[in-house]
Amino acid sequence: MLTQALKARKARLADEKGFTLIELLAVIVILAIIAVIAIPLIGNVIDNSKKDGDIATARQVYDAARLYIVGEKDGNFTGAGSIPLSTIQSEGYLDTTISLPSTKSIIESGSVLFGSKGQLVSVTLKPKTGTPPKGSKNGEYSADQVLSSDVKETEVIDPGTENQDPQ
Repeated sequence: MLTQALKARKARLADEKGFTLIELLAVIVILAIIAVIAIPLIGNVIDNSKKDGDIATARQVYDAARLYIVGEKDGNFTGAGSIPLSTIQSEGYLDTTISLPSTKSIIESGSVLFGSKGQLVSVTLKPKTGTPPKGSKNGEYSADQVLSSDVKETEVIDPGTENQDPQ
């Protein structure tokens, strides 16, 4: 009789499928630890991408100002001084409505400041709302910030040499 009871119990235990309460709690604790670590990291990635987007916008404004000087000022960067954003836009070198990626706020005004030797000094962007762009000092980006952005410059290839073999 005892052997029959033990066999019956073994048969019931073999048919049980599932997790114990302790196993489920252990999984929940592990998931909570992963979430505590991952959520701040994801938040930092989002903030950094917003800042990088604003710097890329400043780089686009700078590139448009360079094109404006080459096209309208015969490439004379030394006397360029400050180029207002409205001038760059009205001459068609930049869209009339540009916005900041971080806040989606339309940029109302701004300027690109060149030094006495024609080097970039700063790019200033002022959005319609009162919040300055991320990564800037009250809307002003230094030359180092703008020029060290990950936006690649377009390489100009001379059409007469593009199909020639290098020697």
